[in-house]
Amino acid sequence: MKTLRQANLHLRTWHSFGRAVLVVALIGLPSVSIAEEEVKVSPAQAQTLGVRVVHPIPSRTDLTLPYPAQIVIPTPQLWVVSAPVAGMVTSLSVARGDRVDSGQPLVTLESPSFVSLQRDYLQAFAQDVLAAQQLKRNTDLFEGRAVPQRVLETSQAEARQASIAVAERRQMLRLSGLPDAEISRLTSETAISATVSVTARQPATVVEILVSPGQRVEQAAPLVKLARLSVLWVEIAIPASSIRAIRPGARVEIDGYAAPGEVILVSETTDAATQTVLVRAEVPNNGELRPGQTAAVRIGFLSSGESAWEVPYSALFRRGDKASVFVAIDGGFRLLPVTLVAEDQDHVVVSGAITDKDEVAVSGISALRGILLRLGASE
Repeated sequence: MKTLRQANLHLRTWHSFGRAVLVVALIGLPSVSIAEEEVKVSPAQAQTLGVRVVHPIPSRTDLTLPYPAQIVIPTPQLWVVSAPVAGMVTSLSVARGDRVDSGQPLVTLESPSFVSLQRDYLQAFAQDVLAAQQLKRNTDLFEGRAVPQRVLETSQAEARQASIAVAERRQMLRLSGLPDAEISRLTSETAISATVSVTARQPATVVEILVSPGQRVEQAAPLVKLARLSVLWVEIAIPASSIRAIRPGARVEIDGYAAPGEVILVSETTDAATQTVLVRAEVPNNGELRPGQTAAVRIGFLSSGESAWEVPYSALFRRGDKASVFVAIDGGFRLLPVTLVAEDQDHVVVSGAITDKDEVAVSGISALRGILLRLGASE
């Protein structure tokens, strides 16, 4: 019984080395230099192990592999125009996608509240005029010693309060969208209007219309969403394993778009579902980019003076958080450490002490790895 358990344990240990070790045993065990992590195999042994090699391809101008990205509007350049007073939407002067100038009408409202604001302003203005006249009269009487000082002080306080009330009502009219020229006209002509024209405060593009004619809205209800599109954001989801090579200030190139951008944010958090990190770039827009569109982008990286190389994904040998490739040498292969810069399902970009003259193993990696493990190479 004891002999049977030992036999089973030996069998499980043998299978853990995989098919690669079995093949090696059949063709004769290659030698390994543990210090330099070299696998000594003859060409015939390499062929039997299924090892195939390719030459690394220089990565394009030290840019990562293309990543999918989303073009979005920068939040500081996006705002909503709200209803200054409660009322009913009578007309829309713009549509989605329109470009508007400063002062251009956007929405027209009919508002009883606006009528009340104008009435309150005119009443406060009339009271201010009356208080000013009363103050002047009492000042003259005080100088003629016809009234005591307390009467003059009372008139001064009333005039001050009336002036404050006018300033308050004027500011309320400004907040409702009535320009100073119209306030002056209201003051001189007492021309009360029930119509409020909501205008753009600065040049922008209409992103969204949030109301329709005939709709009743409350004060501060959103009417139109506007944005400045001269600069846009490019948001890119980068695999967490590739984020180390990307830094703020890195150059960003969008396929099919001439003007480059610049990385302004590398998020400090990782999306738990996708294991990606948000990278945000800022790109000047000459009209060719549109919010909402998708694009392929490449990001510049820092390679510490080393060149960057693109190799098939199958060439990568990972040990913990470190990456290596098997480079062909006389009589075998050497395991060479590399820095992983970018990766997708087919290729990786690495930086390290390799050249386009080297031959990198892209198949038979399991067999070479099995040899290192079999002969005691450290993980």
